[in-house]
Amino acid sequence: MLDRGREGTDGGGAGGLTVPMAWLYAEYIADELLRSGDLMPPTSFEFRAGRDALALTVFLSDTGGELCGVEVVSRLETWLSLTAYDQPWQEWVREKLAETSAGGAGRSAADLELARAAWRWLRETELLAPDLNAVPGGAGGEDEGPKVWTPAWQLGLPLGHLAIHLF
Repeated sequence: MLDRGREGTDGGGAGGLTVPMAWLYAEYIADELLRSGDLMPPTSFEFRAGRDALALTVFLSDTGGELCGVEVVSRLETWLSLTAYDQPWQEWVREKLAETSAGGAGRSAADLELARAAWRWLRETELLAPDLNAVPGGAGGEDEGPKVWTPAWQLGLPLGHLAIHLF
């Protein structure tokens, strides 16, 4: 039997299993926000980038370990401000992961492992996206315009932000 608490069982004792409930709940919230916005197919890499960026935001902003017991709507403004264009989201994620890795915020090792894997994927994966810095009309008649390889987090973060707005 698994403990349905925030962190599952503590892994101690005979055959204990740690269930990353905080991360799984953050990922579920992110998935639902993106699906409700209907911004891209759920099977796309763009969707995954948005889901992972939002899940990290939800997970790392839960400083009191109360995410599983809080109404999601009450957190939307916090998530909007963290994912806003003018915010240093990438640095914030690095700092929060470093804090939690140092034993802060009472996160389980299983939760942190999944959060770090999501962050690693967002940093190391590049997706082909429209070049938002391109000169208008400079595409030489192409319908879609120029594209550039972009780190997944730089594409996922604005998608996540927009999904929150549309919720």
